[in-house]
Amino acid sequence: MTGAGVTAHARLTAAADGTLPLLRGDGPLALRRTRAAGAYSQVTVVGAMSAPLGGDRLRLTADVLPGAALRVTSAAATVALPGRDAAGATYDTALSVGDGGSLHWLPEPVISAARSDLRMTTRVDLADTARLVYREEQILGRSGEAPGRLVARLVLGIGGAVVLDQELAYGPGAPGADGGAVLGGHRAVGQLLVADPAFTDKPAEPLLLGDTAMVTPLAAPAALVTAVADDGLTLRRLLTAGAEHLGVLL
Repeated sequence: MTGAGVTAHARLTAAADGTLPLLRGDGPLALRRTRAAGAYSQVTVVGAMSAPLGGDRLRLTADVLPGAALRVTSAAATVALPGRDAAGATYDTALSVGDGGSLHWLPEPVISAARSDLRMTTRVDLADTARLVYREEQILGRSGEAPGRLVARLVLGIGGAVVLDQELAYGPGAPGADGGAVLGGHRAVGQLLVADPAFTDKPAEPLLLGDTAMVTPLAAPAALVTAVADDGLTLRRLLTAGAEHLGVLL
């Protein structure tokens, strides 16, 4: 911990035999092995203290070794809160999946509370034969309040080549975020990223999921479901519908 906030780096590694050779929480990021889901080892991220606050520097690294299967969830939503000064917080996630490995990354939403300032960056590196189901959801403001500033970047690499690199910004200072091309007045936004070698021979079919969500094939064996909604429950239903279209169980 520093005077400007908390610095923490939690790490985990999953092996093909179902073990977790490395499971190390740090600061507010406590990691707990929980009941396995089928062939998957499961880890739940538990908030050990309020975080991220302004000034915090958080990092979470997960490595899925070749042939391993890992499912990661969180015990509750992550609430971004303002700190004692105007400093922003960062939350970086680095995920890697080896040959034949599979990762389901399914945390609860991030809630951007009023006056908070959070930059999230997720980088995913997959081997050519790896599989991924990655969900992220953001709720812009708690009930009855305006959102804070939230910037979220997602980078996906497959076989060493970047196939997706996007950054979205919401809240104060984010030009056009409330316009029809981005939020259109909605307060919940999310996406589901699915990568599977099976899409190489049979790419995912595009699909509109109502007026505010769609499934988009990528120029790689992957597909992206994007959605905005009035609330978190509706958002989750839209992303789940997209997962069902892609043949994925969350």
